[in-house]
Amino acid sequence: MADTDGPYPLAEPGLWVKRVGSRVFPANAPALFLDRDGTINVDTGYPDDPAKMALRDGIVPVIAAANRSGIPVVIVTNQSGIARGYFGWKEFAAVNGRVLELLADGNAFVDMVLACAYHDAGSGPLAVADHPMRKPNPGMLIEAQKRLYLDLKRSLIVGDKPADMEAGQRAGLSRGWLVDGEGSKEPGFEVLPLRGADDLDGLVGAIEALARI
Repeated sequence: MADTDGPYPLAEPGLWVKRVGSRVFPANAPALFLDRDGTINVDTGYPDDPAKMALRDGIVPVIAAANRSGIPVVIVTNQSGIARGYFGWKEFAAVNGRVLELLADGNAFVDMVLACAYHDAGSGPLAVADHPMRKPNPGMLIEAQKRLYLDLKRSLIVGDKPADMEAGQRAGLSRGWLVDGEGSKEPGFEVLPLRGADDLDGLVGAIEALARI
């Protein structure tokens, strides 16, 4: 059974919201939103062991570019393993802390972490189908916008699943990068592939361009 009563930053039983660090950003700043498992760190399935965490190649320069440019970096991650009872918030906190430590070792820093544990295969208060905070719904991005006063239209999202791109589109973003995926374009939203060094350079360039707007 998932532990939702511990000393964790839970806005509600299935929603973790934690401000990391104390950097101050101007109102209406764009953000860099990132999925976590499979985007920042190598996906290990239902991650519950900090010792198994390893960063994906190329992600540190992306986050560092946002840090240099004064752009908030926000993790938005679905964590259905908590609803399913595979691990609790204690294990999530340990794994997430390790991921942030690995980033910091490369001088890359995250400013806010949001995690949604709701899933229809869960139990108790976490057994919610299609919860507004669970991607592809845009709730976590909108929650971050309210707390950091972000400009979602100018923000970017990076993820390894179509649900990440859909969440970005539904939150009003105009662009997203799909890890190991293909590009596509729909009215008002463009998906760019993130498959190699050239794509990573393009993403870094897009982040740096936001600081000049």
